Amino acid sequence: MARLLFLIILYALPSPVVPIHNSSTGGCAIIRPPRDGGIRYRGLTQEQIRSVQILPVDYEIEYICRGNRVIVGPKVRKCLPNGTWTDIAQHSRCLLLCPRVWTSLENGRVTVKPPGPPVEGTVLHYSCHAGFILEGRNISHCTKLGKWDAPKPTCLYDRNYTGKKKLYIGALFPMSGGWPGGQACMPSAQMALDLVNNRSDILPDYELELIHYDSMCDPGEATKLLYDLLYTEPIKIVLMPGCSGVSTLVAEAARMWNLIVLSYGSSSPALSNRQRFPTFFRTHPSATLHNPTRVQLFQKWKWTRIATIQQTTEVFTSTLDDLEQRTKEAGIEISVRQSFLTDPAVAVKNLKRQDARIIVGLFYETEARKVFCEVFKEKLYGKKYVWFLIGWYADNWFKIKDPAINCTVENMTEAVEGHVTTEIVMLNPETVRGVSNMTSQEFIAALMSRLGGMNPEETGGFQEAPLAYDAVWALALALNKTVAPLKAKGRRLEDFNYNNHDITSEIYRALNTSSFEGVSGQVVFDAQGSRMAMTLIEQLQGGSYKKIGYYDSSQKNLSWFGNDVWIGAGPPADRTVVIEEYRFLSQKLFAAVSVFAGLGILLGIVCLTFNIYNGNVRYIQNSQPYLNNMTAVGCMMALAAVFPLGIDGHHVHRSQFPVVCQFRLWLLGLGFSLAYGSMFTKIWWVHTLFTKKEEKKEKKKQHLEPWKLYATVGVLLAIDFLSLMIWQIVDPLHITVEKFTKEAPKEDLDVLIQPLLEHCNSEKMNTWLGVVYGYKGLLLLLGIFLAYETKSVSTEKINDHRAVGMAIYNVAVLCLITAPVTMILSSQQDASFAFASLAIVFSAYITLVVLFVPKMRRLITRGEWQSEQQDTLKTGSSTNNNDEEKSRQLERENRELQKIIQEKEERVSALRNQLAERQALRNRRRPSTGQNQNHNAPLPSSQPDPKSLLPPPGYPNPTTDNHSLPPSFSNSSNLYPADSKMSRNHCHNSQIPLLYK
Repeated sequence: MARLLFLIILYALPSPVVPIHNSSTGGCAIIRPPRDGGIRYRGLTQEQIRSVQILPVDYEIEYICRGNRVIVGPKVRKCLPNGTWTDIAQHSRCLLLCPRVWTSLENGRVTVKPPGPPVEGTVLHYSCHAGFILEGRNISHCTKLGKWDAPKPTCLYDRNYTGKKKLYIGALFPMSGGWPGGQACMPSAQMALDLVNNRSDILPDYELELIHYDSMCDPGEATKLLYDLLYTEPIKIVLMPGCSGVSTLVAEAARMWNLIVLSYGSSSPALSNRQRFPTFFRTHPSATLHNPTRVQLFQKWKWTRIATIQQTTEVFTSTLDDLEQRTKEAGIEISVRQSFLTDPAVAVKNLKRQDARIIVGLFYETEARKVFCEVFKEKLYGKKYVWFLIGWYADNWFKIKDPAINCTVENMTEAVEGHVTTEIVMLNPETVRGVSNMTSQEFIAALMSRLGGMNPEETGGFQEAPLAYDAVWALALALNKTVAPLKAKGRRLEDFNYNNHDITSEIYRALNTSSFEGVSGQVVFDAQGSRMAMTLIEQLQGGSYKKIGYYDSSQKNLSWFGNDVWIGAGPPADRTVVIEEYRFLSQKLFAAVSVFAGLGILLGIVCLTFNIYNGNVRYIQNSQPYLNNMTAVGCMMALAAVFPLGIDGHHVHRSQFPVVCQFRLWLLGLGFSLAYGSMFTKIWWVHTLFTKKEEKKEKKKQHLEPWKLYATVGVLLAIDFLSLMIWQIVDPLHITVEKFTKEAPKEDLDVLIQPLLEHCNSEKMNTWLGVVYGYKGLLLLLGIFLAYETKSVSTEKINDHRAVGMAIYNVAVLCLITAPVTMILSSQQDASFAFASLAIVFSAYITLVVLFVPKMRRLITRGEWQSEQQDTLKTGSSTNNNDEEKSRQLERENRELQKIIQEKEERVSALRNQLAERQALRNRRRPSTGQNQNHNAPLPSSQPDPKSLLPPPGYPNPTTDNHSLPPSFSNSSNLYPADSKMSRNHCHNSQIPLLYK
């Protein structure tokens, strides 16, 4: 009975835990769930839970409660190797939760015992702030039913109270984490509170009290702490966060609780957004305040091209966006913009490859060491480079040993030498007493005393400490300024709650108009709530930072000390100096080709004079001298085009260069039309006259009208003239400049040479060249074809067409080769000019020599202009030559026909032999066959059909002996009359097809 009673009592206890050690299984025994609750076995089904008694080591169970109960005690237990569960001494219970609203008291304080959620058994103790009287019970218990046993009390204002009332400030100081700025900022703020509370002229009826937590500069941790600040008493009138990430979170949430946020250590430009953060102020200037100073320095040193490299965080991205806008307004180009997350190696290499000289670096101190280790490896430092960094790094940041880099202190010191920093002035450089009646030097001494002699370089936030100090003073002065306006409205600061917008509006207005002298300098807020401050400019000289100037962005005043030091002779150039150098045609080449062109023009004049002077000579007249004159003039015009083709910027001004381009085009185009057009006309008409049918040939030979020749040349010339005129009107030529790859000079100078080359061009140059080249190319190909077709034709009307054909061959080949080659070599002025000009010169020389020199030689050697009889003899000789040519042609045709006849005769002989053999075989078989046949049948004829043995038509009768052949071969006079025998030497073309039947 006693044992049964013990088991009942044991079961009635809340969630007893019975440790059972089982060394054989190496696990923990299943434990019972708490009352009104259960246990969640992770990874087990209901059937497995019923059958399993021992759970393995490291297995975890979780308690769950029914209804609105909450677990009190460990919620999760884990099986230990010794066979017990974690936290075995603490019980886990499922208890009802009482309303949380009882745990806060306006204008008062609530103490919760035991600390934790308000469950059954929890006791609340109430007390009011100074100047308030508690109305109601000062203690309340949470019952087993989940209700408080007493109504919630209230704190009423005590009108008879003469002491100071407390105003609470909720602060988040990062005592640890990425930026442990609270280590110096919190003592600085507490020092300011002590001075404010001791002043009788500032908030005489109030006392400021600081309630602070360590945010660890982590937005996640700050979220939990912000919840505690807002949901626990007392009510905070202002929030003071640090770190940009934490301030962003607090400032965005504060608007929901009607709270003013005043930050002392946030520099992110994103916080300057009034739409997103309507109640945010900061005594730490925005990071964008560096940018006006940087732009001022760029202009001072005449830099118009910079580069940037940044760590990919919001603060640096926003700062760089602002810098880009400011540089654009100042006419400064950001040519390279690189970013990195953790490894800057690729970004630094890109800066080197893109010739960055003036580089703005935006990154934290740890990443700065990584960047400059890569800078040392890439040699991106020295007299050619200037780096701009943020000034709030530690003075020895580049000497700190960092396991993340593989560079020595000496390497880092060499790489960072000469860089410039811009730093917000956080400590007033002047010895003046501000609103706190303390100079900046006295403040530093007092802060050092409060820190207990800690090393300032090792104390986080030491540089920002004056900003935290002035933040408290700015808040105190703003609250003091609101007392009178609120009193006029029947309000008091102690009446503030999270729903009172009037008091918040007054505090906002007072902060927005703040202006006082603090230990960090003049404290003024701009329209976005950011601090306006001066910027200190420093330069690393010999391993230590030296002040070289100040810049006041509000006054746009640069105070320059003139002690800046450079590795080179002075500030480096913002880029490699590029010297533009035009490429001109070699004057020796131009002179040599010009001599050849001039001699060619002189030769053309001689040929033209000769042709005109001897125009009455019959031999010259038969060569169409007017067309030859046009050819000579065209050659001289083409040769004259060589001179403007070699004129460039070395000879004329750029404004006159388009005129030179037009001269090139017109001289070359019209010269080609005259020279080649007149030769093409001759070949065209020769082909027209001597490739017609026989009956039309005789008519054409009788008369050739010269005006048709001139009209053909005129048409070609008109087409060229119109096309050039349309080109000049619609899309005139102008000068363009081609840029080549930059070249380094032989001397060791920080310059590059940019080669330039002038070209004649138009907007649709390729289209026009395609039209012109296509038209003239077809004309050249047609000329070659006509010259080939008429190579064996002779005529007295145009007696030099063979020479013309030879000239056309040469001109066409040179033009078809030169046109594409000059387009390919257009970027090489000497090669292009040499190829084009020499092609023109050779074409003109060949044309003039081929057309005119034979005529000169013929007239000089034979004297054909002296005697009419000699003309007659020469004409006869020419006629005889033509007859000989025709005779040779007929002989060739006769030989071909004889060969064909011989082949056919051999075939006929073979057929005759086959027929004879068949007839003999048939005669041998006939007697035996006749004996077996019917005697009454008629005997067949012993002779074959005569027609079957006839020779092919057109062949003479064979001379073979008749007795060896059938009679039909000798009796064929009716098929081959005597007059039908064909002579081999007089075979007509019309009889050739008979040979193939």
